[in-house]
Amino acid sequence: HPVSSVGTVGDHGIYAFAFDPRLSLTLARTSAPLTEKQRTLLGDAQFGNGSSGSESAVVIPADDVEEFLSDYYPRLRRSIDVTSIDDSLSLPPVPPPVLVATVTFLPKQRLSIGWSWRYGTESKALRGADDRDVNDRDVAAEREILDRVERMLGPVSDSTLDGLDAADFAGRTLAELQAVDGVAVELVGDRPDYTELTGAPKLTFTTVPSDKRDWFDLGVYVAIDGRNVPFTTIIKALSKGAKKLLLIDDSYLSLEQPVFEQLKALIEEASALPEWETGLRISRYQASLWADFEDLADETVEATEWRDTARELLAIDTVEATEPPVALLATLRPYQRDGFDWLALLWKHRLGGVLADDMGLGKTLQALALMAHATEKMAPVERAPFLVVAPTSVVPNWVSEAARFTPTATVRSVATTRQSIEAVVKGVNGADGADIVVTSYALFRLDFESYQSINWAGLILDEAQFVKNPASKAHEAAVALRTPFKLAITGTPMENSLMDLWSLFSIVAPGLFPSARRFTEEYVRPVAAGAGQELIAKLRRRIRPLMMRRTKELVATELPEKQEQVLRIDLAPRHRALYDTFLQKERQKLLGLIEDLDRNRFIVFRSLTLLRLLSLDASLVDESYSDIPSAKLDALFEQLEDVVAEGHRALVFSQFTSFLRKTAARMEAAGIAYEYLDGSTLSRAEVIARFKDGDAPAFLISLKAGGFGLNLTEADYVFLLDPWWNPATETQAVDRTHRIGQTRSVNVYRLVASGTIEEKVMALRDRKAELFDAVLDDDAAFSSSLTVEDIRGLLES
Repeated sequence: HPVSSVGTVGDHGIYAFAFDPRLSLTLARTSAPLTEKQRTLLGDAQFGNGSSGSESAVVIPADDVEEFLSDYYPRLRRSIDVTSIDDSLSLPPVPPPVLVATVTFLPKQRLSIGWSWRYGTESKALRGADDRDVNDRDVAAEREILDRVERMLGPVSDSTLDGLDAADFAGRTLAELQAVDGVAVELVGDRPDYTELTGAPKLTFTTVPSDKRDWFDLGVYVAIDGRNVPFTTIIKALSKGAKKLLLIDDSYLSLEQPVFEQLKALIEEASALPEWETGLRISRYQASLWADFEDLADETVEATEWRDTARELLAIDTVEATEPPVALLATLRPYQRDGFDWLALLWKHRLGGVLADDMGLGKTLQALALMAHATEKMAPVERAPFLVVAPTSVVPNWVSEAARFTPTATVRSVATTRQSIEAVVKGVNGADGADIVVTSYALFRLDFESYQSINWAGLILDEAQFVKNPASKAHEAAVALRTPFKLAITGTPMENSLMDLWSLFSIVAPGLFPSARRFTEEYVRPVAAGAGQELIAKLRRRIRPLMMRRTKELVATELPEKQEQVLRIDLAPRHRALYDTFLQKERQKLLGLIEDLDRNRFIVFRSLTLLRLLSLDASLVDESYSDIPSAKLDALFEQLEDVVAEGHRALVFSQFTSFLRKTAARMEAAGIAYEYLDGSTLSRAEVIARFKDGDAPAFLISLKAGGFGLNLTEADYVFLLDPWWNPATETQAVDRTHRIGQTRSVNVYRLVASGTIEEKVMALRDRKAELFDAVLDDDAAFSSSLTVEDIRGLLES
């Protein structure tokens, strides 16, 4: 149809008319809405340029054909179909659109990416600005190309990348983008030589003595594909959770490698410093941690001093023997000789430790042997006294034991804050210096500044469980005292939880473990949640070089037999009914409170104590119940009758002095001679001496007052009137008599009221014993200290 006889019907149809041979009108619907350009070409004056010129042919001169076909024909072709009426002209295919990525390299490891479309020589925006622009583009082809790119990169838009993102794009993504059909990449500026390091990291560790006592500067060197990688840069990136790292030389590497994760864990344990820029350090006490570094490293270059120390500590089973001091008037048993050799090694390298032998194995003697050895080895100009800090009741024992085993040593004790510490140390006119000064924890805490002013050869903490609370002034003083050597002596290094261990090692081996908060996160909580044996083994490995612990099984041939028995006692009917009534009342009161144990701790433990007292004697709760007999006391005296009749002697322990006094009253009524000791006893030494030298068959002792500092091998029977969930406390009580020097078999009886909270306490005690054994003695699984679940279990029927 000639253009002159064609018009449009809106934007959706076309009509054509003719007069010859007759009038005819043809209507056709368009397959798509007509564009403005199409309507103009049809000469519709209403929408375009009118009909003027619409019938004129456009003639392309021969010289311009090439330009027409390359520049104008593609645009025309995208708007309408173009054909050759007589096939005399071969029309070229229209080139598809090309997505152009213009990558401009900027200073400081940055680059920008701009996106556009190229149609021949014409450039268009990434996305059409308006309908006129869209109608001049191949939208379907653009969408297909854009889909391919976005599957690889995600949504496409102009952007700027810096650092690792820029390196990763230039080093990896750029090549992938260039391979996509329909995409052209244009580079602007100087492209950096971004190189991905793919080789296996090679680690080298060094230690160099630092200006801070007991620490070595830790050097860590990482090499990959022959390039040195700054270690602090790696650690910073790891701490931020980065997956890759860009270096200043435009190389980059993946941090998702097992060696880097292991390295991060080790470094975090080696140093509690909050900022890596301040430098990395490893403590002299972390010999086992250094072994882990060696396992991880390709090469280690240790400082000579560190290497010697670590080698001897890690070879703890083959400690070189040390000749006992001449001044020691005692023959050390084989295990005591091993302990002395170990202590001498620690002293040689000025390393602290924990002597944690079972009760009664001669820890005091081993410590006295060390002090005598150190005194002999010190040059005259180096001579300085040792400071021994012990519970008040044990101070006289140290003085007497020192006089017995090291009589040539000058030993003095501090009895009051009114004494001048300097005068005690230097003696009369400063001419008679002390070799050992013994003081109490109370005096050490109250007069710490005076103790800090003295030059001490070393600090010995006896019954070191007294400083297990890191918030106490005594613990702070023990940490702060300036001395090159610190030794903790305790048969119960861990009474309640793993934090007891942390407290001791923070004094004697600063730097072995990180802060209390991190120790809780890394050990205490995971163990409480049931962490596997691997974490337990790691903890044991850390403490092993710096803790010496021998159990009584080691010296079983030198100790008499010990028989232990649980006597289960049924309450009298009235007592049982009363206990059950109180139990229901306290259970209902507490079950809603224990979820917030910290806030309600006092109320909870008051109720638990009430139930424990009621298990012993109803009159301990209220004197109005004094007519209800105590089945516990009845059972005790049934046993004591045979003990006394056969000429044996017994230690009777209770945690409650009120029950202990009722026991004493029954003793007097039964005509049984006894001695009595609790925390209020003023003449403690006299009472102990009377029992040791006298013939009273019974010694009533409160668990707190008599759990340490006593050697009572005169007795061969032990009665524990009330169980406690801390197994170490009970063990201490039993070991007052079952120790070196005892010649008779020791019989231990635990009196437990059936169907009461005491049975729950016994079960809890067994679980706590597993915690102690797992860390210090064997590989048993264990749980943590007293928890909400523990308390809930105590209240169950």
